[in-house]
Amino acid sequence: MPVIARFEGIILRMYLRQKEHNPPHIHAIYGERVGLFMIETTEMFEGDIPLKCQQKIKRFIEHYREELYEMWNSQVFRVLEPVDRREL
Repeated sequence: MPVIARFEGIILRMYLRQKEHNPPHIHAIYGERVGLFMIETTEMFEGDIPLKCQQKIKRFIEHYREELYEMWNSQVFRVLEPVDRREL
């Protein structure tokens, strides 16, 4: 599962599509906590990520939504830079 971003102790990954299923989503890891976030709505639909980290992840998804969809559809992954802390 490729890492697509790391910031403030949060690691974001995206599975290869042939091993995954819809809806398009990313996996977040924060310490021993994990969460699955939908790209379209930014909502966590599974997991136990703390609220403060959820908000940072949601803002990251909002900022990079087009790029995340492009990676999901093309299966060409790249590391995205952290969003400026002022935006988080």
